[in-house]
This record gives sequence, C-alpha cells and structure tokens, in this order.
Amino acid sequence: MINESLGDDFILVGFSDQPQFEKILFVVVLISYLLTLIGNTAIILVSCLDPILHTPMYYFLTNLSFVDLCFTTSIVPQFLWNLHDAAKTITPVGCAIQLYVSLALGSTECVLLAVMAFDRYAAVCQPLHYATVMHPRFCQYLAAIAWLSGVGNTLIQGTITLRLPRCGNHKIYHFICEVPAMIKLACVDIHANEVQLFIASLVLLLLPLALILVSYGYILKAVIKIRSAQAWQKALGTCGSHLLVVSLFYGTITAVYIHPNNSYAHNQGKYITLLYTVVTPTLNPLIYTLRNKDVKGAFKRLVQIYQNIGE
Repeated sequence: MINESLGDDFILVGFSDQPQFEKILFVVVLISYLLTLIGNTAIILVSCLDPILHTPMYYFLTNLSFVDLCFTTSIVPQFLWNLHDAAKTITPVGCAIQLYVSLALGSTECVLLAVMAFDRYAAVCQPLHYATVMHPRFCQYLAAIAWLSGVGNTLIQGTITLRLPRCGNHKIYHFICEVPAMIKLACVDIHANEVQLFIASLVLLLLPLALILVSYGYILKAVIKIRSAQAWQKALGTCGSHLLVVSLFYGTITAVYIHPNNSYAHNQGKYITLLYTVVTPTLNPLIYTLRNKDVKGAFKRLVQIYQNIGE
C-alpha cells in the first residue's frame, strides 16, 4: 500500500559499490546537466523568439526540449546529492514524486518522437499539402495526445507500483525510483506486474517506434522514387537529426523496460538508464543545432539583434 511506504526513507544504492567511479560520475553528470539546461533552454528561447522558426517542426522541438529539461531535473539533482552523500536516501514522498514525474515525461517523449516522425513524413511526402495537414490546431492536438499519454501512463503504472506491499524492503538497487527497480521491492508475486509493465511498454515504446519506422519507410520510398542526389540530401537534412535522437533514446530505454524481469534491470540497466536520463537530453540540443542550418541561423540573427540593441 502507498501508506506503507510512508515510513523509513528509501536507499538508492546506485553505484555505491564503486566509490572511485562515483567521484568521476559526479563531475560528468554535473557537467552534462548544466549543458542540458543551457542547450534545451536556448532551443526553447530561439524557437519562440525567431518568427522563422514558428513552424510545426520547431513547435514539436520546443516541446521535446521542455520534456528533456523537466525529465532530467526530476532525476539529476537527487542523483548528484546521493553521489555526494554517503546515506544515499530519498524520502517516500520524494521517491513517489520522482517516479510519477520521470515516468510521465519519459512516456511523453516516446509519443512525441513518433509525432515528430509524422511531421517529417508530411514535410517530405506531402510537401504541397504540408501547411494544410500540419496546421497549428492539429499540431496542438498531437502535442496534447503525447502529454496526455504520459500522464495517463504514469497514473496507472506509478500507482500500481507504489501500492505493492514491500514488507519493509526499502533498498532500491538503482540510482532513481524507476518502475523496473521498484517492483523488485515487493514481497508478493510480481509476475502480473511484469506482464502489465511489458504490455504498457509495447503500447508506449514499441507502438510509437513502429509508427516512426513506418513514417521513415514512406519517406525512404518517396526519396527513392525521385532518384535525385539533391532529394537524398534534403531528406537527410530534414530527418537526420530526428533519426539520431530516436536511435539514442529508443535504443536505451527499450533495453530497460522490455526486460524488467531479470538481473538486467539491476546491473547493466543502471548504466543504460544513465544514457537516456543524462546523456541523451544533453546530446539532443547539440544534435539539432549542429545539424540544423535554421537553428544556427536563428541564433546568429538573435545575437546580431542584441548586439545592435547594445550599440
């Protein structure tokens, strides 16, 4: 029961068996978090301030950056504190909040990446009708679906996980309060919970991934028909950044959530979780800015505007 957890603090074991690694990890995670804050905030600001970027693609990119900002903030500050603190504890309320928030945002990102793939499909395969298909109201509906999917999933998954009886078990063999690690604390048969988690993962991980692959299948088909080097270049420029982000995020998160019933979630799972909670949100803004002429151009225009104002 949830009330049962309102006793002793949880212990996030994390990487406590590797004290030297923890010292290095503290510095790496801190730098990554600062870069995440700076990079994603910059993308949100430039997408909102530059009129040229007021398009569906950058509307969804702004949503993605906001998700990454909140996602890492729900995890990294507590993680940094525990890397520095020998006790490595988190209150039951803090653990519940971290579980609900991080699960909601992670689920939202899964669906949002699929929505962004559909946007790229419309841009490449339906260029003449793109403005009609991806009109602002429809984009808002798609973004709302992504956010509501995340909220709905966390309310179901998080509540079921927190209601499991733990019989005093409070040592979490992970560095965050995450569903695969939390259900291991239960002192009852968790087979039904693992099946339910697997089904939820199919819906919110593999179904969006399937939609992404279908979208890019149509994109590839359309580009092959044109048989133009310029078309290939344009398609790569339009879709390359998104494909790279999808590969980083889905390649790591599926490894943890599709295999919650074995030691993978305890051991290698911790390192894989580091990738999609810390590394990926740091790389996303770099991928989109370094590979995107529009964003780099927007940054230059804003810098010039502020320089002119200063003069």
